[in-house]
Amino acid sequence: MDDLGDLGAFLQSRRAQVTPASVGVPVGARRRVSGLRREELAQLAGVSVDYYTRLEQGRATQPSEQVLDALARALRLDEPARDHLHRLARLGNRRPPLSHYPSEVRPQLRQILDAMPDFPALILNHRMDMLAYNKPAGLLYCDLDSMPAAERNLARMVFLDAERCQTYFDGASCRADTVAHLRHAAGEFPDDAELAALVGELSIRSRRFSELWGAAHVRVRSHGPKRFRHPLIGVLTLHQERFVLPDGSGQELITLTPEPDSADADSLRLLANLDATTGRSDA
Repeated sequence: MDDLGDLGAFLQSRRAQVTPASVGVPVGARRRVSGLRREELAQLAGVSVDYYTRLEQGRATQPSEQVLDALARALRLDEPARDHLHRLARLGNRRPPLSHYPSEVRPQLRQILDAMPDFPALILNHRMDMLAYNKPAGLLYCDLDSMPAAERNLARMVFLDAERCQTYFDGASCRADTVAHLRHAAGEFPDDAELAALVGELSIRSRRFSELWGAAHVRVRSHGPKRFRHPLIGVLTLHQERFVLPDGSGQELITLTPEPDSADADSLRLLANLDATTGRSDA
C-alpha cells in the first residue's frame, strides 16, 4: 500500500489508467504498458521529463498550481481528483494536523439526532466510523446495536461483512463510493495513523478493496439518492445529504430522507415503529 499522502503514487496510479489512444498518443507495436509513459505525460502537460520524473519519485517539491492543473488536464482528472492532486502537493503548506481526531460526539449533535425520529441520521468521521446514530439508522443498517461499537465502521461492513453488506441494493456502486471517499479522506488527513491502519487492513483482507484503492479514484457524494434493500421492509430509495463539521474533527452529519408521501416514506415509518431494544445509540 502506498503512503496515504504520496503525491507520486497518486500520479503513477492515474497515469497507468490513461490509454494513449484517448489522448492522441500513437501506440507502437512493441509497447509494454497500457497506460501513459512518463515522457508522454510530461509532453502532454508541457513539463520536462526530468522534472516530472522527480515529481513522481518525490524528489521535487511544491509544484506550481499551473503545473498541477496541466497534469490534471493531461490525466483527464475530474474536479474531485484535481482537488485531491492539489491537496497532496500542498503538504508543506498544510494546516498542522490534529494530534488526536476525536471520536466523541458533542451533546448538541446528539440532540439533533434525537430530534429526527422519522428518518435515519448518523454521525460519521472521516474513517467512516459510525460514532452516533438514531433509531431508524440503527435499524436500516440491520440492527447496529447488535454490533460491538469498535466494529461499527461502514467501510469494514461493505468489504468484510458480506451478510450485512447485502443491505445495500447496489453493492458495486457502494464499494466504489466507499473507496473513493477514503481516498479523499487520505488527502485531507494524511497523518492519521488510524486511517492508514484501516486502509492497510482492508487492503490485506479484501482483494476488491485493494484493486479499487489502486485505481486511486477520488470522490465524495455530498448528496444524492441512495438505495437500500432491507430484509424487513424491502427496497427503498432515500436522499442523502452530507454536512461536514467545520471544526477540523473529520466528523459529518448524514441524513437519509424519503420523498414526501411516497412508498419509501411509508416504509421508513414502519421501520421507525419497529420494536427495538434501544433508541439512539452511540459508540
